[in-house]
Amino acid sequence: MTVIHEINALVWLGELGVRYGRRVTLGDVPGEVWDEVARPGVDTVWLMGVWERSPAGLEIALRDDALLASFRAALPDLTPADIAGSPYCVRNYVVDRSLGGPEGLAAARAQLAARGVRLMLDYVPNHVAPDHPWLTERPGCLVRGTPDDLARAPDAFLAVGGQVYARGRDPYFPPWPDVVQLNAFGDELRDAAVDTLVAIGDQADGVRCDMAMLLMNDVFAKTWGDRAGPVPAEDFWPYVIPRVRARHPDLLFVAEAYWDLERSLQQQGFDHCYDKRLYDRLVHEDAGSVRAHLGADLAYQRGLVRFLENHDEPRAAATLPGDRERGAAVAVATLPGATLWHEGQFEGRRVRLPVFLSRRPQEPVDRALHDFYDRLLPAAAAVRTGDWRLLDCTGWPDNDTHRNLLAWSWSDGDMRHLVVVNHSDTPSQGRVPLLWPDLRGRPCRLTDLLTTDTYDRDGDELTGPGLYVALDPWHSHVLTVGAG
Repeated sequence: MTVIHEINALVWLGELGVRYGRRVTLGDVPGEVWDEVARPGVDTVWLMGVWERSPAGLEIALRDDALLASFRAALPDLTPADIAGSPYCVRNYVVDRSLGGPEGLAAARAQLAARGVRLMLDYVPNHVAPDHPWLTERPGCLVRGTPDDLARAPDAFLAVGGQVYARGRDPYFPPWPDVVQLNAFGDELRDAAVDTLVAIGDQADGVRCDMAMLLMNDVFAKTWGDRAGPVPAEDFWPYVIPRVRARHPDLLFVAEAYWDLERSLQQQGFDHCYDKRLYDRLVHEDAGSVRAHLGADLAYQRGLVRFLENHDEPRAAATLPGDRERGAAVAVATLPGATLWHEGQFEGRRVRLPVFLSRRPQEPVDRALHDFYDRLLPAAAAVRTGDWRLLDCTGWPDNDTHRNLLAWSWSDGDMRHLVVVNHSDTPSQGRVPLLWPDLRGRPCRLTDLLTTDTYDRDGDELTGPGLYVALDPWHSHVLTVGAG
């Protein structure tokens, strides 16, 4: 199953330059560093932010006092050289020369492939930078405006090269000041999107599509109405994805998706979509809410991306302190679907860095947390094979703390695993009946892959009343179930 490691390419290469005392590009990253990135349990590396960033977008960002304040909050010793511009304000889908250019990216992809790891890159389907070539070469790809629009709503429109264009937006927030809106209903944009994605597929094994739901017919019509023209008979992604896959049949499509549109995007061709609902429930809600979410059909769950942080979310160490992060991490690591880990998460970084910046503050490494993730990732890789089942937990009339327990099993022939998480701040006890009737009448040994602790139990107990579990707050078991 897909396990993604997101790397902020610009920041990472800058830190490698400090580490090795020389300029480091994608083409000359030392082999031992690729070993660190392609760690056991990871099969896909997402190099975030490799495309050419927009000088015009950077100028707009530098005039935004609120944005500058967020930069200083994250990086108190901020200097002008630290502000590189947004990687989602793309001037051109060409690897930035400062990162090593297309040749450097090809070398990086080869290094990952030699380790059995895929390369994933970004695609921003909704908007481009105000200095993107399409504004002069393919203006039909964009949502146009009039001089009257610009005079009436200068925050929603901008003039470039004597033409007026709409600024990029989603239907729930004000327009983004530094980007120009693409027209998802236009044939010219759809064909240009196919060309762009085919070119990305020439350079990578997967693509993460930013805010993918904004291009869906219903959403785009709600945002732009008649200004975008008539609604096409075919939705955007069912038009684009098959045409890209005709050239790159194995290209992995991952959607950043919200608003409960994940299932629709899966049906429109995406392999995986962000599972923001699980994230919200793990961070803000109780075990019953998480369990209800995990009751969805398995085909849908296999198409989700589970995560505790990414570049858009707060750092897990800041929002889920101590054992709470560990418990939530065990859950996302051992559920069906894809898993996303964010660079710095394993070390316990707490500062969420704005993507505009090329440098981040120094933070101490949480060695205990780092060791935990070193155990968790290979353990999860061993666990997530075969058939997955959500399990019930039972308790006693005078003790209902079993409601705090989450449990599921994996089975693949004789390989059997059980995961139990106490998703609460209360010590919790319960029984977890195992749905493997052939365990009856024989002794069993359970080995925790995170601690190496072993437990000898009778198979009749495991399949009857169930495994007795007592877990401290936010603690968990990741157990191999074998013969005693």
